[in-house]
Amino acid sequence: MLDISNQISHCVMATDKASSSCHNGRIPVDRISRAENDERTPLLSHQNKTLPPAEQTQPGSNDEEQAIVVEEVKGFKLWLILCTCWIGVFLGAIDSTIIATLSAPISSEFKSLSLLSWLATAYLISNAPISGRLTDIFGRGPGLVFSNVFFAAGNLICGLSQDENVMILGRVIAGIGGGGLMSISTFVGTDLVPLRKRGVIQGVGNICYGAGAMLGGVFGGVINDNSSLGWRLAFLVQVPPVLVSAALVAYLVRIPPKVSGKSFLARIDFTGAISLIVFLVLLLLGLNAGGNLVPWVHPLPLTTLPLSVLALVGFVIRESRAKQPVIPVRLLLDRTVFAACMTNLLCCMVNMAILFYAPVYLQTRGSSATEAGLVILFGPIGISVCSVGSGLIMKRTGRYIALGIASVLLMLACVVILTTLDEGSPKWLLMAGFLLLGSGQGAMLTVTLLACLAAVDHSQQAVITSATYAFRSVGGTVGITAASAIYQNVLKRQLWDRFGALPGAAEEIGRIRDDLGEIGRLPDGWTYDGVMASFMQAFRAVWFLMLALTLLGLVCVSLMRQHKLHSTLARRERD
Repeated sequence: MLDISNQISHCVMATDKASSSCHNGRIPVDRISRAENDERTPLLSHQNKTLPPAEQTQPGSNDEEQAIVVEEVKGFKLWLILCTCWIGVFLGAIDSTIIATLSAPISSEFKSLSLLSWLATAYLISNAPISGRLTDIFGRGPGLVFSNVFFAAGNLICGLSQDENVMILGRVIAGIGGGGLMSISTFVGTDLVPLRKRGVIQGVGNICYGAGAMLGGVFGGVINDNSSLGWRLAFLVQVPPVLVSAALVAYLVRIPPKVSGKSFLARIDFTGAISLIVFLVLLLLGLNAGGNLVPWVHPLPLTTLPLSVLALVGFVIRESRAKQPVIPVRLLLDRTVFAACMTNLLCCMVNMAILFYAPVYLQTRGSSATEAGLVILFGPIGISVCSVGSGLIMKRTGRYIALGIASVLLMLACVVILTTLDEGSPKWLLMAGFLLLGSGQGAMLTVTLLACLAAVDHSQQAVITSATYAFRSVGGTVGITAASAIYQNVLKRQLWDRFGALPGAAEEIGRIRDDLGEIGRLPDGWTYDGVMASFMQAFRAVWFLMLALTLLGLVCVSLMRQHKLHSTLARRERD
């Protein structure tokens, strides 16, 4: 989960010979100059030595970027740099499960349970479509500082919000920062650690994520249930440690951007990033509104959904022609890269939908936010164990395909358990499901990332890492949106079928769908069992959709090819 490249002047500048493509599509690295480590200088500091003319980087006439490969950093320095980055990962993970646990109380306070999908997707839509490109251009350190500051500002806005629109704005700003905290830390490990060893580093980073995710759900639930400020305090307390993290990153992380003759802004594919965001927003509007706020034949879904398809087509066309795209479409032509990215997309659809709707399922049954957080805790435990375990296995064997298939099978077992749940199912069954889900997700993320990195050249690693995160974000966004659309439509239909003939049915159904607390104060003629049966049918529809998506993910992960996991950053064949 990491990725930092500090400006050691001992780096390889790609020469004209190195910039010509090999038969396998990779750009070879001819040599790595060795640097002397000066303990009196900052970590990975630049020594400003003059390179001989043959080694100096001259941007080509086509403004191609020259990749910089740093000398492998080891020991205390490496771990100090990585731990600095993992602080942000830990805080971002806390936020992810806090919002999953508190989404139902927040939505109920604003009297809009349909807000739940926006709380998640507003964060995911904004959370890093161009972080890879930005950090290639400006450096990893500035990118991490920027991410920390935006993450803190977003959480501050959420904690102080008085209406749902301000809340969504806060989630968007937090998403801009949170996506960078997660993805840029992965770029750091990609820059500093060879592929063969990176699975272990990725696994340790996932432990930090898992620890934050474990604490986040319980922490958010306890604050909501026991604080006079309720869920607002859960956002406000994140601000001080994030600002401390920003200060540490600014001091310790110094990163060399790629060398190019282009201006900074000219090297950012704003058109691609905007078209991707437009696609997601239009899709979210159409799916959330259709059959929920307005009929499917209403102009809103009839216009937004086709326009989202056009935006997606425009995004693909733009990315196929852009010299420095957000998501390099040409790399997706590689079977392993495409299969791994699609596995990320489908499995993250499943993971995010379950992460947000399982707590709603529990709170519908009367569980508190704290109890829901305790159940979610088992997912991060699985992530921590299996992400490290899969990394160790790949380090030892150099192989990843069987691990990838096994990881998706674990997720499939979780979804099968969910399809059997009803209002009387024991909680330990859901805990077991989350343990399986986390185990599969942790291994899957590690395996697919390394598969993508092994399939591309070192100069493309930040971009392809950012692409995998973009697929995860898109998957999470679409997964929650699709789950919300199915949940709201099925719940509405079930309630109308059972209680539509009663007086005031329309108003009461609206109140039930917007506030879970309404289940405990039903009017005369409305039976608790009937309302609960309607909710269970809605949840079951969500679980069966996740079952279909997991099966598709299993097909995709099976299509990956095995590539060599090199043991050095230079990727010499003899390693």
